[in-house]
Amino acid sequence: MKFNCLRQSLLQVVSLAIICTGFAQVSHAGVIETSVLADQEDRATHIARVEVLLASAEVARQFEKLGVDQALVAQRIQTLSNTELLLLQEQMDQQVAGGDALAVIGTVFLVLLILELVGVTDIFKSI
Repeated sequence: MKFNCLRQSLLQVVSLAIICTGFAQVSHAGVIETSVLADQEDRATHIARVEVLLASAEVARQFEKLGVDQALVAQRIQTLSNTELLLLQEQMDQQVAGGDALAVIGTVFLVLLILELVGVTDIFKSI
């Protein structure tokens, strides 16, 4: 009887051990390179900068005018590659708010000069 009880206990322990081996968790650890970590931080910085630029009121109005959903824009920004994200940020930084001021001033001056030469206005007294 003692042998039967010992045998049954041993059978239960072995059965439990076999069942539990299928649930073993394996974790793989590795060293994170500095360049990978720096790239992730740079990407987060670029995404935040682009999102700030796109969150402005003027850009939001333009998106509404074109029928573009802000959530879709945010989702697409997340899927951009690092190169595309950097290029987008550079292009947005180069854009001047309100357009090219020199072109506007030049156009106004040219219109005033033509009106002066035609005789419609008398702005430039010496011409």
